[in-house]
Amino acid sequence: MKAQEEVALDSVSMKYALGLADDCLVMAQRLGAYVSFAPELEIDMAISNIALDLLGQARGFYSYCSELDSEGRSEDDFAMLRDPSEFRSHLLLEQPNTDFAYVVARQFFFDVFQKELFERLSGSQDLRLAAVAKKGMREADYHLDFSQSWVLRLGDGTPTSRNRMQAAVDALWPFTSALFQPEEGLGDGIDPGLLEGPWRKVVTATLDVATLDVPGGLAQERGGRGASGSQHRAAMIEEMQEIQRAYPGLEW
Repeated sequence: MKAQEEVALDSVSMKYALGLADDCLVMAQRLGAYVSFAPELEIDMAISNIALDLLGQARGFYSYCSELDSEGRSEDDFAMLRDPSEFRSHLLLEQPNTDFAYVVARQFFFDVFQKELFERLSGSQDLRLAAVAKKGMREADYHLDFSQSWVLRLGDGTPTSRNRMQAAVDALWPFTSALFQPEEGLGDGIDPGLLEGPWRKVVTATLDVATLDVPGGLAQERGGRGASGSQHRAAMIEEMQEIQRAYPGLEW
C-alpha cells in the first residue's frame, strides 16, 4: 500500500514539474527566435540571457521529471521527443512573436507570474521543486526588471510606442486568466489561484504608471494545464525538435 502511495505521489509531482518545465522551455524558445530582431543590440543580448536563464530552469524541472518517470525518460526525451499535444505550457507563452511591444508585454505578464510563483515555491516541502525555484528567484527578479522597464518606457513614450504597447496588452490580456486556473495534481506545488491577486496588483500598478489602460470586457481564453494548446504550439515544437528528430541521440 505504501509503495502504491509513493508511486502516486511521484506521478503528481512529475505532472506539476512538467508544466513548469514546459512553460520555461516554450518561453525560452519564443525569446530565442526573436534574437536579432530587437531594436538594439543591447536588447538582443538581454533577451538572449533571459532565454538562457529560462532554458536552465526548464532543465532543472525536466531533470526532476526524469528522476520520477517510471518509463526512464531523460530530460532530452521530455523536451525533444514528446508530441506537441503532450506539452502542458500555458497558452499565453505560445503566442508568436510579432513586434517588440508584443514580446515585452508577453514577457512582463509571465515574469510577474513567475516571480510570485518562485517566491512561494521556494518554501515547498518538495525540496527539488524548492531548489529550482530558489535558484531561479534572482533570475526572475532580473527578468521582471527588464520587461517592466520596457512596458513603462514604451507606454509612457511617444504616441506610436504607446499605441503599440496598448495593442499588445489588449491582444494578450485574454490569455492571462488561464495562468490562474486550478491544476490537477498539485502535490507540494502552489495553487495558481493564490497568485492572481498579487499578479493583478503589480500588473495594474505598472500599466497605470505607463499610462496604459487595463483591458476590460474582453473574453478570457480558457485552457490551463493539459489543454490541447494554441494553434501555434505544434509549429513551434516541431521546429524546435527538428534536428533532434532528424539525428536521434543528440544531447544538450
